[in-house]
Amino acid sequence: MRRSDVLIIGAGPTGLVLALWLAKQSVKVRVIDKTDGPGTTSRALAVQARTLELYRQLDLTEEILTKGHKVPGINLWVEGEKKARVPFGTIAADLTPYGPFIYPQDQHERLLIEHLEAFGVSVERNTELLGFSDAGDHIVATLRRADGQEEPCEANYLAGCDGARSIVRQTAGIGFPGGTYQQVFYVADVDASGPALDGELHVDLDEADFLAVFPLKGEGRARLIGTVRDERAAQADSLKFEDVSDRAIQHMKVQIRTVNWFSTYRVHHRVTEHFRKGRIFLLGDAAHIHSPAGGQGMNTGIGDAINLAWKLKAVLADQASDALLDTYESERRAFALKLVATTDRGFTLATAEGWAADFIRTRIVPVLVPTLFKFEAVRDYLFSAVSQIVINYRDSAISEGKAGDVNGGDRLPWAPTPSDDNFETLGTIGWQVHVYGTSSADLGDWCTRRGLALHAFAWQEAYAKKGLAQNAMYLLRPDTYVALAAEQQDPELLSRYFKDHGLSLI
Repeated sequence: MRRSDVLIIGAGPTGLVLALWLAKQSVKVRVIDKTDGPGTTSRALAVQARTLELYRQLDLTEEILTKGHKVPGINLWVEGEKKARVPFGTIAADLTPYGPFIYPQDQHERLLIEHLEAFGVSVERNTELLGFSDAGDHIVATLRRADGQEEPCEANYLAGCDGARSIVRQTAGIGFPGGTYQQVFYVADVDASGPALDGELHVDLDEADFLAVFPLKGEGRARLIGTVRDERAAQADSLKFEDVSDRAIQHMKVQIRTVNWFSTYRVHHRVTEHFRKGRIFLLGDAAHIHSPAGGQGMNTGIGDAINLAWKLKAVLADQASDALLDTYESERRAFALKLVATTDRGFTLATAEGWAADFIRTRIVPVLVPTLFKFEAVRDYLFSAVSQIVINYRDSAISEGKAGDVNGGDRLPWAPTPSDDNFETLGTIGWQVHVYGTSSADLGDWCTRRGLALHAFAWQEAYAKKGLAQNAMYLLRPDTYVALAAEQQDPELLSRYFKDHGLSLI
């Protein structure tokens, strides 16, 4: 009977990223998907800054930056006129190397598949999960292969990356509480012209029906995303682009040449009751779904995959106890709950009906938003939230200490200087220690004996401005979040950390 370390169900971005991270760590993975090929159309567009930061570990970042489209700004429309513009040019300059970026999901998937195949792993297409059971020390699953034959197989762990209608979640009997928005969403990839086809993001604020024009790479290419709430919503399956396009044409002066793809769908806001059940894990849309506001969905699933991958590797390699896997649920579910609540509030506000809501959208927002973005603190706060660089695991069982303004569980602050970029060391998957200042001989000896990478950066005031403490010690997890922050370079603190959490480096 064929056996793998991790059996991954679903070859969307979440499943592919999980497979990539595991394969790079020499974990034996198997990826199945019931479709006959990667997607040729795409709903998800945004690749957030935090995803691009983490993608450095797989040498994906530069390729995506070359193939995708950087968004220069957002424009707000009212009554057929562009009323305000918020530039994105320097919005992330002091926070992260990466700004708002678009790289469509279908292209994204093909790139991930190409890199996965370089590790000798291919997606098994037209292959469906029929059922599984948790045998205690492994999973037994039954698959239906492309030839129609049923195949029993085994795995140490099962990862459900199989979307909102997850068979893994349903079979495991895990609840998926939440609700459904009344609006029907439509998406259309078009070739078009007009003032809203200038490579920037455009949003119409006129009515309670949401409408946005997202730029795609290439002249005149764009994605339209809108909602329908009137009687047309009851006939979503039969809607055509002509049924929903009047507003884009009239309000935003979009002149359509070709509709390359059009689809409608309903959106839910749900978070599963558990992200882990024994040897079963849920990731991406199988674990959480929400409004597309803010371009968070695909990136959150990718974050799930990266969070889980290093923990699975550690447990499989006997470098961690099973308790480490519990932190996947505690860390990622807490974020998912917060994200769903936030996007729900934002979407509800953006689509609220009535004269008061219309007045706020059309009269106040076009004035208020550009004004607020003139303040650095506001720009940083809003960008940090949307880009996901604000995500932290401070409440995690494996987060400890504080040094300067940096807590255990925080994302390591990006602190480039004329001579160094502290993110240059984050291109590998593994534990490492950072010292901003001078590292002690004792710390160096301790790290050398255990094969733990130690990076010391000559002290500069730029580090203090980012909240880093001089000569402090920062232990980074394999996913580059701070595990332990300590004001003193005490190797005993490191020894105690690994011992207390059942972790080892060998």
